[in-house]
Order: sequence, then structure tokens, then C-alpha cells
Amino acid sequence: MIQPKKSLGQNFLRDPNTIRKIAASLDAKSGDAVVEIGPGTGAMTSELLATHPKMVALEVDQRAVAHLNEELPDLDVRHQDVLTADWYAVSEELGGSLHVIGNLPYYITSPILFSLVDARDVVAEVVVMMQLEVAQRIVAQPRTKAYGILSVVFQRYCDVKLLFKVSPHVFFPQPDVTSAVVRLRFKADAPPPSPGEDLFRQVVRGAFGQRRKTLRNSLRSAFPSLDDLPEEWAKRRAEELTPDEFARLSRYLGDVLER
Repeated sequence: MIQPKKSLGQNFLRDPNTIRKIAASLDAKSGDAVVEIGPGTGAMTSELLATHPKMVALEVDQRAVAHLNEELPDLDVRHQDVLTADWYAVSEELGGSLHVIGNLPYYITSPILFSLVDARDVVAEVVVMMQLEVAQRIVAQPRTKAYGILSVVFQRYCDVKLLFKVSPHVFFPQPDVTSAVVRLRFKADAPPPSPGEDLFRQVVRGAFGQRRKTLRNSLRSAFPSLDDLPEEWAKRRAEELTPDEFARLSRYLGDVLER
């Protein structure tokens, strides 16, 4: 269960130019299904509401909900933990693929993004602010130190882009870290959610769990029943494989492990 914020407006955006820049990064037209995660005091919400009057905002803090109901009476704000959101139901209710935007709580950034990936057939794009370090991992390329589980999973399904950094100075109070805004656009040819996806993520986690080892050794630890790997994978390390290569590897392991 997400704990409410200690005080209304904690670490809220205070720079109008930054707010407008983030809101303008959302590639949604008037009438599209827009959802804001964690509107807080509504610094960005009012900017979005002017273009998307039928938008929905999900906020876990009841005090923030009360504040938004008073300040933005036309806003459909819902007192809800975003990790319990049923994105399929929201999409059906709003009548279209979702355009999701928000300033994500740093400590649950990954779970929120994974929940959206799991609902990718009803999500068009995601524009979110997060800790810079996490953003860099999401967009990292193979053979780099930052390349890892987040890079592979999100790049498998999305076109990812780090749009811009956000200085701590535009928040009040100022956080201790630099933030960044990232846009995820789900690929039209991304595979739909399926049972095989669990194996794909298990393979990625196993490979990066011991990233200094070759896949022959790291995956043997993750899959004890695995005898060996073909040479095209056996001597390589996790950071060398592209997301598509991980997908091929997981399909191969699926066939082998079922025998």
C-alpha cells in the first residue's frame, strides 16, 4: 500500500516553463484518453485540463484529492493507488488507447511502468518524470554499464526517448536528485501480452543477475535443468544482447525446457 505524502505539495513543480514543457511532450489530441498519475496540487493538471477536458487523474493522497476537487471542479480526479489501476477498464471507459502522463514517485517508478507495459495493447504512450538514473537505464544501449533489465524490457515493447533533464531547482522543496522526462511509445508490432512473457523476463533477470558471467553460466544458475546453450549465445554476456536477441533466446529456452 502506498503511503500518503507527508504534506500536501511535497516536491511539487513550481516552474511554469517546465510544467508547460512536460505537458506539451504528450502526443495526445483533444478528445484522446488522457490519464495523469499523481497530480498532487495540480500544477500540471490545469495545463492538461485546458486541452483534455475529459482527462482522468489518479491520486493516492486524500488531501490532494480534496484540494483538486475544490480548485478544479471540472476534473475527474479519483482517490486511487495507481498500482491498483485497471488500465483495461479505464481505456474502455474513456473510449480509446490511453495517453499516460505524470511525475512518478521515485520508489515505485518501475512497478508503475511494468503495469503499463503489461497493458500495452490499450496504452498508446507514456510521458513520465522520474529519477535521472532510472531514465538513463531505460534508454541505455547494449554494451554500456547502464544497460540492464529495464533497458531490455522497455525497449522490447517501446520506442524510448529521454526528452530532457529536470533540475532540482524547479521543485519545492528541492529533492536531492536530478530528474528526467521520458517518453515511451508502444511499438505497433510489439507482441501482445502472453504467458511466454513471464519466461522472457525470467531469462532477462537471470542473465543480468550475474552479468559478468557468460550466458552459459548465468542462465544455468537461473535454470538448473538447462544443459547448455548454442555457441551463438553460450559465450556472450547479458549486456551484449539486444532486446530482440533476448526474445529469440527466451523462445529457444521455452522450447528446450518443455522437452
